[in-house]
Amino acid sequence: MLGLLSLPAGAQPPAPAAAIEARLGTATPGQALALRGEQIAASRVLADFYARRDFAPAWTRTRDIDDLLRAIRDSIDDGLDPSDYHFSALVQLRSVVSQPYATDVDRADFELLLTDAIVRLGYHFWFGKVDPQAIDPGWNMNRTLPGLDPAAEIESALATGDLHAAIERARPAHPLYVGLMRELARFRRVALAGGWPELPSGPTLEPGTLDARVPILREILVATGDLTETASADAHAYDAPLEAAVRRFQQRMGLGADGRVGAATQAELRVPVEDRIRQLRVNLDRGRVLLFQLPHDFVVVNIAGFEAFYVRGTDILWRGRAQVGKPYRATPQYRSAITYLVFNPTWTVPPTIIRNDILPQAKRDPASITRRDLKVIDRDGNIIDPASVNWAQFSSGHIPYTLRQDPGPRNTLGRVKFMFPNPYDVYLHDTPSKALFDSDTRSTSSGCVRLERPLELARLLLDDPERWSDAAIAAAVARGELRNITLPRPVPVMLAYWTAWVDSQGLVNFRRDIYGHDAAWAKALDARFAFRRAAPAARSP
Repeated sequence: MLGLLSLPAGAQPPAPAAAIEARLGTATPGQALALRGEQIAASRVLADFYARRDFAPAWTRTRDIDDLLRAIRDSIDDGLDPSDYHFSALVQLRSVVSQPYATDVDRADFELLLTDAIVRLGYHFWFGKVDPQAIDPGWNMNRTLPGLDPAAEIESALATGDLHAAIERARPAHPLYVGLMRELARFRRVALAGGWPELPSGPTLEPGTLDARVPILREILVATGDLTETASADAHAYDAPLEAAVRRFQQRMGLGADGRVGAATQAELRVPVEDRIRQLRVNLDRGRVLLFQLPHDFVVVNIAGFEAFYVRGTDILWRGRAQVGKPYRATPQYRSAITYLVFNPTWTVPPTIIRNDILPQAKRDPASITRRDLKVIDRDGNIIDPASVNWAQFSSGHIPYTLRQDPGPRNTLGRVKFMFPNPYDVYLHDTPSKALFDSDTRSTSSGCVRLERPLELARLLLDDPERWSDAAIAAAVARGELRNITLPRPVPVMLAYWTAWVDSQGLVNFRRDIYGHDAAWAKALDARFAFRRAAPAARSP
């Protein structure tokens, strides 16, 4: 009784060590331990953690319990689900253990659920909830924490005296993540207010015209934050402030900002707020996977955004539009390092393109190969006439010939390609198809990434102003000779897939889910908690 009197006001007595040990001992081999209808996910971690403590309780301070419950409640701001961390069960059980009739088993269950909850929450903050390798077996961008000792991490966090701050430090601090959190909160407020109406279909809305859909358009753009001025002399008039708001909306959606509300803009305006919230949640989880351990210098391609960047520290040294793989020849998400570049490259046609593009035409007209500026080379290195080959005999892209395109202005790879080890035969390169950069949707390649202004990127990567100035690079290209140049140091490259982000002006951008990755990620994000099948570790490129 004296022990109870010594507890802080509102606190409850901790669980005895014997009760904790007994509850942990109730686990059936091969089956997850369940307490109060909640499954313990981190059984091994809990067994290790409490064994080191001789099963003494860890949650003896009211502030630590308050801090954890607050962090769990606030996890919704990260796009996570508090139910993944036993929130309702913990709130209910806390009420039970505060009563005089509470048993040692009640207190032990509360203790163990608290510890399992902090392991679960920390796991999601450190590694993300979704296992990308379950969606994409080739994924190699998971965060690594060599020597991570979960039991020691819990002990250290509890020892700080400010558990909430310790948990906050586990969350990504990258500006992209912070911006997505802010926008998630804003869009949820919009949803609570009823969202926005659906724009009726119809012909293109032109600036300066009158249309019955204009008031609805105005209401949508006010809700999205693109329009602040709602008053108009004529409610149906497509006036100048509304045109400016449409242009801003189009820019954020990656559309041509012409102020005309055509089919593509109408489609984006009809996306409901619930779908935008889902996009933000998905990309926040991507952030938990990707926004750690970023190198100081790296090239990143945003596949869904059709853009590429060269980043040094917090500065973007170069950016350019990109053309990526068609949906049925998707550019892979992958991390590697650019080791060398090639001026005036040749192009050897890969088997997939031979099968899908070259053979169907060559079977009808062998001269189509010549019109593509391709040479047919046999196994002895001899160049042969395409008309001498019976192309109809081949059904796969693995043929006894090499199809090669020599350097030149029409070469598919343009004037430079950037090489990095990967199992997909994918690289970054120039292209003669420059007009395609003006398209809103630039999923036009066979999997590689075509870059706008690639020679500028080459100069930055070579990082040798005396030897590789713009003039020197131009001269090397003008000679037309194939030349491999090893970079002074490998530069990391990431091919990532972001469909929502906040730009340097603080505006949220959305892009279409061209490969369907968001749909798979969202489904996994809403599934029950589960540890990954293997330890989170990136595979070496």
